[in-house]
Amino acid sequence: MTLVVDALRAGYGESQVLQGISLTIGAGEVVTLLGRNGMGKTTTVRAVMGLLPGLGGRVLGGRLAWDGMALDGLAPHRIGRLGLGLVPEGRQVFPRLTVEENLTATARAEGAARWTLESVYRFFPRLEERRRNMGSQLSGGEQQMLAIGRALMTNPRLLLLDEATEGLAPLIRAEIWAVLAALKAEGQAILLIDKNLAAVMRLADRHVVVEKGRTVWSGTSAELAASPELRETYLHL
Repeated sequence: MTLVVDALRAGYGESQVLQGISLTIGAGEVVTLLGRNGMGKTTTVRAVMGLLPGLGGRVLGGRLAWDGMALDGLAPHRIGRLGLGLVPEGRQVFPRLTVEENLTATARAEGAARWTLESVYRFFPRLEERRRNMGSQLSGGEQQMLAIGRALMTNPRLLLLDEATEGLAPLIRAEIWAVLAALKAEGQAILLIDKNLAAVMRLADRHVVVEKGRTVWSGTSAELAASPELRETYLHL
């Protein structure tokens, strides 16, 4: 499997947000999308998942491809069926559904599915404890676990996480990072957005830095660690 984003341009209405985003993700890779707020990270994820039209946006140029198939113009549910699963910014769990209903609402299983209710509950025992609670009754950390579990229930080949640990308590953040490390160890491909630079540098294989809607740098954690000027210029908050 390979996701290719090449010179992607996109925007909302008259505003062009993405001026030329390029990145690739192969099987089993963990790649981060880094940059300050408002630089186009979330718009990139929305473009990949086919969500821009529903938000008044559109792809203006460039290439989006998954295993050689063009993604631009496909509906989000069709992109999900191809094997891309999204954990959106803000979690967006269904507040009036139970935990279990949230997990099964968009579940997708073909053949011997890796992710079932049982395997998600093994990963997140707290969700099993709260399985009859409504989404609105969960803490922020529990909602993030639920959002990740819901995405895993689609049995994705590529998992996209937008702001994986934003606003979470330190203990919950540590639990989320441990889960992502376990997923990586199992060979799960991940595209990750998060502001915790130390954590993503420990986890990811490669990083893509964006500034004003353009890819300005890509490289490994070792290369990023060796470039304080790069971090100060593009990632200092």
